[in-house]
Amino acid sequence: MKVIGKDISKSYFRETKEANYFHAVEKTDFELEQGKITEIMGRSGSGKSTLLNIMSGLLAPSEGNVFLGDTDLYSLNDKKLSKLRNENFGIIPQGHTGIASLNTLENILLPVLLYKKASEETTQRANRLIETVGLKGLEKAYPKELSGGELRRMAIARALIMQPKVIFADEPTGDLDDENTETVLKLLRQTADEGIAVMLVTHEAQAEKYADVVYKMDGGKLRKH
Repeated sequence: MKVIGKDISKSYFRETKEANYFHAVEKTDFELEQGKITEIMGRSGSGKSTLLNIMSGLLAPSEGNVFLGDTDLYSLNDKKLSKLRNENFGIIPQGHTGIASLNTLENILLPVLLYKKASEETTQRANRLIETVGLKGLEKAYPKELSGGELRRMAIARALIMQPKVIFADEPTGDLDDENTETVLKLLRQTADEGIAVMLVTHEAQAEKYADVVYKMDGGKLRKH
């Protein structure tokens, strides 16, 4: 199932001597396809994270629509949109996002626990993901005990626990060393090869070799690279 943005843009009003608008994302069409990594590259402040947040249902566009199949994300109320995100999207945000009071297994199961109790099946899936991302033996470790690379891999496993149709990865290799960067990018490639659509926002030059489609963003303007 595709995620399609039609005529989407994002502008912010700024009070200056001459009132104007800051265009974080210029009007554009954008599409994410299953089985492909779509990479958005660009400098900090170029608008790429804003675009990801719009496409993932986290930030309403100023104009345009975002569709998952026939469903217009921003026509839904907050409760329905949150449930749609939880069931269909896996989001890997910037930074280290593990909840300090939960161990690795609990952090990975968190999206499941938002709406129901963890079943034996989901717990087994979480343990398989732990092995896949190379965290075997760290199930009971807390975020403060994990390295930056381990925290990012935990975030990937958490994003995959609901078997999503789309993964949104916002700078997933930020501040990682070369070895961990390679590990994370290979995991995202493996995820796409399993039929999941991946939107990868990054400034990492080596990410391009893993992507199927590459765009560059500059000053809110999106163009194919």
